[in-house]
Amino acid sequence: MPDYDFKSPRLCVEADLGEGARFSLEPAQANYLTAVMRLDTGAAVLAFNGRDGEWRCRLEKPAKKKADLVPEERLRAQTPAQSLAYLFAPLKHARLDYMVQKAVEMGAGILQPVMTQHVQASRVNVERMRANAIEAAEQCGILTIADCREPLKFDEALAAYLPCGPMIFCDERQDAESPIATLGRLAKGPASLLIGPEGGFSADERERLRGEAGVTAISLGPRILRADTAAVAALAVVQATIGDW
Repeated sequence: MPDYDFKSPRLCVEADLGEGARFSLEPAQANYLTAVMRLDTGAAVLAFNGRDGEWRCRLEKPAKKKADLVPEERLRAQTPAQSLAYLFAPLKHARLDYMVQKAVEMGAGILQPVMTQHVQASRVNVERMRANAIEAAEQCGILTIADCREPLKFDEALAAYLPCGPMIFCDERQDAESPIATLGRLAKGPASLLIGPEGGFSADERERLRGEAGVTAISLGPRILRADTAAVAALAVVQATIGDW
């Protein structure tokens, strides 16, 4: 575990960050620091924007219900965006929120909804996805914000991601080998992980995936997992074998 400040509040901001470059916070962020956290002028706040690394800032309160931050010291240099793309069939709101947060915590750099035949939710609120991705990044010390993308149809997703590196999909009917052994034969580098809906992939979708040379099927064991649980399990296995663990 790197040396890290776990005590100071941490915010993702839009402003450029540089020494002395004072900027105003959005009303919700100002309220959080001053009314919820009850911080006073001079308090330390960590800020990042996905471009300029992480900065320790000084809180200033120019007026009631307003708050500014003054960057004073860069604590960490900006890290590159994660190369792992997480492709998933959308779930309903609460479980989708959870899944997005956990995927970000586990190191997914791209969040790509995929509309499969048995998908549970027909619409995806991408702004809500981004809000959850930002919250997870703020809480877990992550410096890059996952790229939350508009939904793609199943065939569109394969066309977009197969040329970018190996695609791994979780097949509830695949139980011949440990996923660690299967993934151990893949090279490290950019990859995508595809998880289907609660009802699983359709027969046509499974046949299409198994017919693609760049696709690897893995099993997550003898138990049937909910899609949000499968996300955490699969991301852990992928990160431990071909990821950044």
